[in-house]
Amino acid sequence: MPPRRQFLQTSLATAATLGTLTGRRTFAANAGSKPGFVREDARELPLINDADVIVCGAGPAGVTAAISAARAGAKVRLFEVHGALGGVWTSSLLGYLLDFDKPGFNVELVRRLRERDAINGGGMNGLSYQPEEMKLLLEELCSAAGVKVQLHTRAAAAYREGRSLTTIVTESKSGRQAWKAPVFIDTTGDGDLGAQAGCEFEIGREKACPCQPMTMYALLVVKDVAQIADCMHGTGDGGRHVGPKAFQDTLKRAGVTPSYGHACLFPIQGNLVLLMANHEYGINATDAAQVTEATLRARGEIHQVVRGLRKLGGPWDGVQVAATPEQIGVRDGRRIKGRYVMTSGDLVKGTVQADAVVRATFPVDIHALSAEDNKRSAYSNAGVKTKPYDIPLRALIARDVDGLMMAGRCISGDFIAHASYRVTGNAVAMGEAAGATAAVAVKNKTSPHDVPWSEVKPVIAKVRE
Repeated sequence: MPPRRQFLQTSLATAATLGTLTGRRTFAANAGSKPGFVREDARELPLINDADVIVCGAGPAGVTAAISAARAGAKVRLFEVHGALGGVWTSSLLGYLLDFDKPGFNVELVRRLRERDAINGGGMNGLSYQPEEMKLLLEELCSAAGVKVQLHTRAAAAYREGRSLTTIVTESKSGRQAWKAPVFIDTTGDGDLGAQAGCEFEIGREKACPCQPMTMYALLVVKDVAQIADCMHGTGDGGRHVGPKAFQDTLKRAGVTPSYGHACLFPIQGNLVLLMANHEYGINATDAAQVTEATLRARGEIHQVVRGLRKLGGPWDGVQVAATPEQIGVRDGRRIKGRYVMTSGDLVKGTVQADAVVRATFPVDIHALSAEDNKRSAYSNAGVKTKPYDIPLRALIARDVDGLMMAGRCISGDFIAHASYRVTGNAVAMGEAAGATAAVAVKNKTSPHDVPWSEVKPVIAKVRE
């Protein structure tokens, strides 16, 4: 018998034995089920009821929401599917802070990163940073605020009593666990919790895509960053969000044509730089098989690009991939319907809202939806010229479910509006408002949609340094 087959048979036999030894019942996979389906046994789960606010997803919006709610006096649990806090900042190696010139936690975060010598660029916009320092800083801030963090944990189900979301189920190495709280905040990016709770949502340009492309970034180590200064993307106030032509010409000489038409390099620290050269088109972020294929393809492309650069020699001699991310960067996921829907009209008119949680200034940024579109233009504003506009608290409160808020790119809006507000400077501000609102709702023993904005504003001011 071939060794691999023997290993598999032995493993299966061992697993069956372990199931008996641990008291776990085994059953035929199709017992009592329709053909093509498997019936799961009903079971009781341990129910933990020790939080006022549960935040699902620890990206820019999630960590801010958790810290804001905790600083306002709420008992907070924060769940994250990956092994670090920060989401797109860390697990996806975004490396760049956009539309970040906002008061509150944005200012605190930039100041603390500067104190660690972990940020590039002056001012508050277009800053690159060290992802590892970002991870550590967010952990320290959550710990100081009293947030109970649990990594490697995914929200797997949500249960309601009438219109009210009361309980979620998570999956992790600890198995399935149930958690109860008065208020929940969906900061999963892809709106996973809102969808599980039964909220209406949209994805991409239509009801379900086409979506903006995904991007895999990568950290590279170069021989001497000073020798490739003409290829580096600008940072800080005044830096344009476009890679210089010198790098495009270098890639042509290297014989590689990246899937993203405006590939660029960002300075991180010393000879550590960040590469943005990949686009994965037409991928639905809620389809695990599609995301897996995109991830494998993207990582392969990154190494192909770097091998091409290395062959050029000179300043590119010995360039190496230091790290690729745990999670490919996602632009489009679910947009959960809220009590207000952001539209392109709000951007064009520069709508002012009485319950404004943030004033967004980033333009509409739609990356090419297909490889063919990318050949014509890597991105566009779809003809929509924006004025500074407000995002209201109502867009962060679920329409179909009580006790549920959203922050980050899964808030309520159309495809065009989302293409502007989705950047992380706005996500932080949304998280700050969602966390403060959740804390007030808990204190008042009511749902977030019943909390007056006038009661939230002083809480936000109090939790800011």
